[in-house]
Amino acid sequence: MTPRLFQYCRDRQGWLLDLIHALVTIESPTDNKGAVDRCGAVLADRLRSIGAAVTAVPQTAAGDHLLARFGTGGRQVLVIGHFDTVWPLGQLDRMPFREDAGRLHGPGVLDMKAGIALGMLATRALVDLAPSSDTRITMLWTTDEETGSDTSRALIEAEARQSEAVLVLEPALAGGALKTARKGVGQYELSVHGLSAHAGVDPRKGVNAIRELALQVLAVDAIRDLDRGISVNVGVISGGTRSNVVPDFATASVDVRAETMADADGIDRAMRALAAQTAGARLEVDGGFNRPPMERSAGVVRLFETARACAAEIGIALQEGATGGGSDGNFTAALGVPTLDGLGAVGDGAHALHEHVEVAPLPARAAIIAGLLYRLTQAAA
Repeated sequence: MTPRLFQYCRDRQGWLLDLIHALVTIESPTDNKGAVDRCGAVLADRLRSIGAAVTAVPQTAAGDHLLARFGTGGRQVLVIGHFDTVWPLGQLDRMPFREDAGRLHGPGVLDMKAGIALGMLATRALVDLAPSSDTRITMLWTTDEETGSDTSRALIEAEARQSEAVLVLEPALAGGALKTARKGVGQYELSVHGLSAHAGVDPRKGVNAIRELALQVLAVDAIRDLDRGISVNVGVISGGTRSNVVPDFATASVDVRAETMADADGIDRAMRALAAQTAGARLEVDGGFNRPPMERSAGVVRLFETARACAAEIGIALQEGATGGGSDGNFTAALGVPTLDGLGAVGDGAHALHEHVEVAPLPARAAIIAGLLYRLTQAAA
């Protein structure tokens, strides 16, 4: 079936490129609800034009999320992604959408508006060539993934619990490999309370919060174990007011990542076990893991093997890999729902000025998604 789907997608490459252009040229920075909702309105219209029943899920702290359903069967396959971007309003003037030397450039084109367009073409192909009577395809396009998915996580998890599989259309790894594992992601804040004093006249009366924080940075760094995939990074520190004042307050922001839930729990215990090492100082530790690890489970492997078989039908040797970055697939995989990530576009430069998508692989990527959906929706309940 995948070769027929591939031909369908190749024949509609112009439609696909037009859709990518439409989405990228409507900027949608996460922190600008008006802009995100303008992009969402265009996306909703495009979804309806290919037969989706679209529901906007209103938000106040973010753009409205979009639920699009194809079919009404009792079984469900969930396709997820986001249309918010990291780029500020006006970035399009500095890095305009363009096609050059077989690449599409523009803010958010790789992460991940081209992935949304691929999912839509794949679903359109399936609806036209091999619709399923008992399985609906549900798309959930969210608006706050780049800032942690605070408003969308509950919705993602609710839809995932109703689904037999979840396909995540985030960008592929280098060379087009799919993502079968992702690190869990956490954020901690260390706050040290000391006691101010005159640095020259009464230094013994003070408790230097920055000095204590320096000791804590060393303690935090000792948690790191890169050979096990445990990364710990103190990325932002602040404290003090003037060089002649013993600082009474200092803070540090710490990014932590782990490949397994067991290691994530271990990091959390270690962070919360930190204690002040300076007499008179007080330490507070806040935060935790906001994205659990996406582990390479048996369900993930089965999905990958299915995708690889679809790719082989059109002469592509599909590979898999792991990444240290998180996505909304972390949430669904942690629920035990088989999840396959990285099905989106092939390119480079997510969150960077050279962000781009390779044009040539686009029809095949859409066909692989369509073939995977076909096998999932045609499978016996």
